[in-house]
Amino acid sequence: MINKSLSYLFCVLFYTLSYSQNTQNVTLKIIDSKSKKEIPYAHVSIGKKHAYAKSNGKVFLSNIPFGSKEVVVTHVGYTTLNKSISIPTKEIIILALTLNNATLSEVVISKKSRKKLSKVSAITSKVNNNYLEKNRDNSLMQTLRDIPGVNAITIGSGQSKPTIRGLGFNRVVVVENGIKHEAQQWGADHGLEIDQYNVEDIEVIKGASSLLYGSDAISGVINLKNNSIPNINSFSGELNLTNRSNNDFYGISVGIKQRYNHWFYKARITHEDYGDFKVPTTKINYDNYIFNLHKNYLRNTAGYNHNIGFSLGYVHHNITSITTFSNINAKNGFFANAHGLEVRTSRINYDESNRDIDLPFHKVNHFKITNNTNISFENNSLDIELGYQKNHREEHSEPVPHGYMPAPDHSMERLFEKSTYTLNIKDQISYFQNHNITTGINLEYQDNNISGWGFLIPAYNRLTVGAFVYDQVKLNKNLYVDGGIRYDYGTLKTQPYYEWFYSPVIDQNGNTTQQKLQRAEERNLNFSNFSASAGISYIKENTSYKINIGKSFRIPLANELASDGVNYHMYRYEEGSLDLDPESSYQIDAEFKTNFNKVDFQLTPFVNYFDNYIYLSPSSEYYQTLQKYQYQQSEVFRYGGEILAHYRPTNSITLSGSLEYVKAKQLSGRKKNFTLPFSPPLTGVLSLEYTLKPWSYFNDINLFASGRFASDQNEIVPPEKTTEGYSLFSLGLRTNVLAFSKINPLKIQGKINNLFNRKAFDHTSFYRLIEVPQPGRNFSITLIQTF
Repeated sequence: MINKSLSYLFCVLFYTLSYSQNTQNVTLKIIDSKSKKEIPYAHVSIGKKHAYAKSNGKVFLSNIPFGSKEVVVTHVGYTTLNKSISIPTKEIIILALTLNNATLSEVVISKKSRKKLSKVSAITSKVNNNYLEKNRDNSLMQTLRDIPGVNAITIGSGQSKPTIRGLGFNRVVVVENGIKHEAQQWGADHGLEIDQYNVEDIEVIKGASSLLYGSDAISGVINLKNNSIPNINSFSGELNLTNRSNNDFYGISVGIKQRYNHWFYKARITHEDYGDFKVPTTKINYDNYIFNLHKNYLRNTAGYNHNIGFSLGYVHHNITSITTFSNINAKNGFFANAHGLEVRTSRINYDESNRDIDLPFHKVNHFKITNNTNISFENNSLDIELGYQKNHREEHSEPVPHGYMPAPDHSMERLFEKSTYTLNIKDQISYFQNHNITTGINLEYQDNNISGWGFLIPAYNRLTVGAFVYDQVKLNKNLYVDGGIRYDYGTLKTQPYYEWFYSPVIDQNGNTTQQKLQRAEERNLNFSNFSASAGISYIKENTSYKINIGKSFRIPLANELASDGVNYHMYRYEEGSLDLDPESSYQIDAEFKTNFNKVDFQLTPFVNYFDNYIYLSPSSEYYQTLQKYQYQQSEVFRYGGEILAHYRPTNSITLSGSLEYVKAKQLSGRKKNFTLPFSPPLTGVLSLEYTLKPWSYFNDINLFASGRFASDQNEIVPPEKTTEGYSLFSLGLRTNVLAFSKINPLKIQGKINNLFNRKAFDHTSFYRLIEVPQPGRNFSITLIQTF
């Protein structure tokens, strides 16, 4: 079956290259809308074909298919032009650009991409660079928190991982430049190794996305991009300086990019350093033990991040190739009292300094190299994506004895080392009229190794292969239908593991012997599954409707299949099951979006059913005083959605509001009628922005305030605790200062989070189980200078 499917797909991929259709070579001329003078070196694109205007403003594009085509023209200092043209034509097409003298107001869904995104039935939002600059927080996922439906599982102040509509871990795929980011995302205490300053724009896809992205995209996708092409013969850069008061954070990020004729490069260096963060309480009650906090500092939560990235690209005629290197280094402390109660007898003076990183801590290095190559042919466009990643993560704890385990002679409790090799091939076919067909193949191989004195999951190898066909059909200028099918095959091989110390074992005759217990065995597991989706989009001038039905799946992880050890971060014994089946999810997503007069409104409901959701459930068994938690499967039904609205009563005032809600219920298993872990409460965000008139050297002066409101979360899964609702407020000011350059003003932003220093608990926080509240009042200031 697999061989036949792959053979058919390869035929579709390459057979279409031999076809042709009616095409025409097109000449365009780019001019200034006021002066009518030619604009040289403007970037012009029609579909996958692009070129740069010569010194006379003219640009030549070959083999453009007949029909109505959208042309996009960009140039530094000018507003991007999107215009429909009709092919064939006998004349030179003249396009006029308008000078952009002001910074555009913040939008989450950019106007440039809104029309393109509305044609697909997937619920997709585009986050632009303006949003990232204005909302940047301690980590990338915390920066995205105000997008309805997106949340973050926070791990201290510098680490977090994404959730979409209450689902996280390996149910959300993070893609960077087409390559799935692979680290240790299965762990609740493992963050995301991404330099948020090195991200240019983001697409957030909510809902079943396995069709295009494979296993794990069962809840959605965070698609990160930083591979835009600079203008020809250009050089630019950016300096970003940030300081935050709560955890004495300081960060600096410098990026430059330059393009010659065909070659270009980009480079960025980021350094962040921070101390323990403060919480609005002086005491924490964990397991009936009171921990006093010195000057409100959550001891041992300091850390640092050192990041470097470099891209080298080549553009010529119908070929674009970009190779990107990145290296992320981070070291973060864990709140000492979150790692068990042995800290009561520790000799470490955690309160000596708020910037030192004592035990327990983790450090991680993530190296990544990717290549994205696009080759445009007459009737199709071929994308080839290659990736190699190596994730090296160490967890260090005090070497103290546990149960029968003697005291280790070093602090490295666990080492996880993962090497991932990725190949994606995608062919977008435009031969057939009103059809946009995409076929693709995805291959990924993982080599996972372990070390350290604390065992949790075994070493393993994993191979996944997938192939898909997707088609978008234009029925008329307002109505689009899309759908596709995908087949995936995966294999996982676990390695045997024996404890490094001896434990007493009683045989059937009552005799006691000392043995090294086996915690994992060698097993070969195979999985396969189909995914599919179908949807419809109806677009009118100011209103659009979408509905998408999708089936996704997820291959079980090594920790779910073969874990058999103590997780001291959660203070429990975790046990996997080799009998788990792949998760299957069936979901209906819808979207209604409209704008009228001064109001934009968006409604995105969903319904979701799992026939075999995998979860970790407490059992009645114990191991050396620690309760055993075992991975089980059950039916789960979920529903909810998001509401987003913008109101502009005047040109200077913008009011925004959003609301998100998720309801989940287990229909079978040990936790029948319970919800799911980390289920977010009903949450709303209200914001106000007021634009002042320019004053002296200050332009684009914006005052803004927002409130985040969460209801009580009483629907929990033990050992979770109920969480009281909260309301947190922020206040800020941002402006541009014509200090060094009128073309590139200095951007300044000051912001106060948790304005009233309220004690609030985030139900999705890693530290929620041990009664750690959200950070207290924080003042931040950011300076951004482009050049």
